[in-house]
Amino acid sequence: MRVEMGLLQMETTGRPDGEHPGGADNCLQWLEELHRVQGESFVLNEMQCMEIDREFLQFYHRRICCLALRQFDRAGADSDYTLALMDFIAAHSPNPEWALSHEQYRPFVLFHHIQAAAMLTLDTSGPERAIETINQGLRQMREVFTKFDAEEQFDQDELVGQLVAMKESLREEYRVGKTLSEQLDDAVISEEYERAARLRDEIAKQRPSPT
Repeated sequence: MRVEMGLLQMETTGRPDGEHPGGADNCLQWLEELHRVQGESFVLNEMQCMEIDREFLQFYHRRICCLALRQFDRAGADSDYTLALMDFIAAHSPNPEWALSHEQYRPFVLFHHIQAAAMLTLDTSGPERAIETINQGLRQMREVFTKFDAEEQFDQDELVGQLVAMKESLREEYRVGKTLSEQLDDAVISEEYERAARLRDEIAKQRPSPT
């Protein structure tokens, strides 16, 4: 990855810098083990916070590269890891301000997660399922805005707008009408309960059977 005055070289698997904090594969694995040993009294210390910050940035750089290279499986894995690390930060931060300094990026990381998941779904299951993946991601994104009392900003958010544009682009390119789930939402809003029931049955038929 080209950066100002140089290049970044990253490992394609594991931690991007190839290091093993505390002998573990990544910060989350290392810190979860410390939490298991120390119990509920565990709180992140200054050194651990610095290590998290360093890794947080590394995974961001690699995630961007993977998206640019259309390696959506790797981009998805890195975004999933970052979201899990953020959950750990929120639970064990030494103070609310430090947790919030990471939590503010949750919509951005989730945006990358949705992008990667939609493109993987497009390749494996087709455009209608990809659109459904984006719709599900938008619902997750709204939950984040609601959690921080910012739901009124949701429809104007730039990342939300990009996901909506991505969805409509897929719809236009592949000539996809409203998906079954979108039709179900319309039926519920219109209080067409019989139609909604039929659509739920149709959606259930499309779900893979448990093995």
